Amino acid sequence: MQSVFFYLFAFLTLLCGVLVIANPFTRNPVTSAMFLVLTIVSMAGLFIQLHAFFLAAVQVLVYAGAVMVLFVFVIMLLDLKEEERRRIKIVMAGLGVVAVAMIALAMIRTIKHSALGFSLAAPKVEGSTVEIGQSLFTQFALPFEILSLLLLVAMIGTVLLSKRDLK
Repeated sequence: MQSVFFYLFAFLTLLCGVLVIANPFTRNPVTSAMFLVLTIVSMAGLFIQLHAFFLAAVQVLVYAGAVMVLFVFVIMLLDLKEEERRRIKIVMAGLGVVAVAMIALAMIRTIKHSALGFSLAAPKVEGSTVEIGQSLFTQFALPFEILSLLLLVAMIGTVLLSKRDLK
């Protein structure tokens, strides 16, 4: 039964992730944001399968809650009109597919030529919040602060770009 849930959550994660980018139903960016929420929730289901309940809760509360509210706020702030939206150009879409294929090829070659799985330690079954907190605020404190600063700069840039001239 556990493998059925894994395949279900993995399929939902991939399907909703594709629908974020290639949304066939509508060109509204809010719909893509809602598919991103579904992607995050199905990833939380995968974390539950790994018995990482704290990460699943953080995934839903922080990302599906707070970050998605921020994304939807910025989308609404931009107030995109139907005629102002960009159309997908065939050349750019082709270049994007080529870039994704090259990255996938590089990842596959790297995994094939690595000694992955030969000298790995046994994985821990349960994750504790104490270990996550200690590693986050000791070993990964600088990347955590850089990421928060990057999100702040992106939000300020979006607000400045969406500001209309009041002439």
